Amino acid sequence: MLIAFNKPYGVLSQFTTDGSAHRPLADFKFPRDVYPLGRLDAESEGLLLLSDEPFLNKKLLAPEHAHSRTYWAHIERIPTRDDLDRLERGIVIGKTKTLPCRAWLLDPQPFIAARNPPIRFRKNVPDCWLALSLIEGKNHQVRRMTAAIGHPTLRLIRVRIGEFDLNGIMPGQWRELTTGERARIFAGQRSTNVCA
Repeated sequence: MLIAFNKPYGVLSQFTTDGSAHRPLADFKFPRDVYPLGRLDAESEGLLLLSDEPFLNKKLLAPEHAHSRTYWAHIERIPTRDDLDRLERGIVIGKTKTLPCRAWLLDPQPFIAARNPPIRFRKNVPDCWLALSLIEGKNHQVRRMTAAIGHPTLRLIRVRIGEFDLNGIMPGQWRELTTGERARIFAGQRSTNVCA
């Protein structure tokens, strides 16, 4: 079984509480014996897969499979082409350089319903939505990458895994994927270390 969940802000990627005010996955009445494939931190939103098939975790998440995950990041200020090139070449985070990826400004900028609580707003600082397509998922990677080029992330939404996106799944909702949708999750997997 493979389930797509549109994880809202403030929800943990685990079934148990962690002592914070964040809600666990147990609040969403998933079938028994499923677990999350990968993670989204509590402050991040969007597509989270759950399954009862243990082998899927490595198949989806290991960088050697070059399986893409696309995020929309609402960032402070408008990045230059040089900023986007730096993201695409890889950013050093700590002592590790991120793998090459794709980065682009969303044009037109999407309309995304406001979040509760709202993001930080600064009257004199412009903001925009940026897309990043990665094949790896280090802890807080997108946030750390945008911060490293001087564009802190205000809001982060995972919108796609492979060729499957959240189309029609509202925040807080989930559904089991069809055979065709499941195939779209795994579409485009390669055995190289270059992003799709």
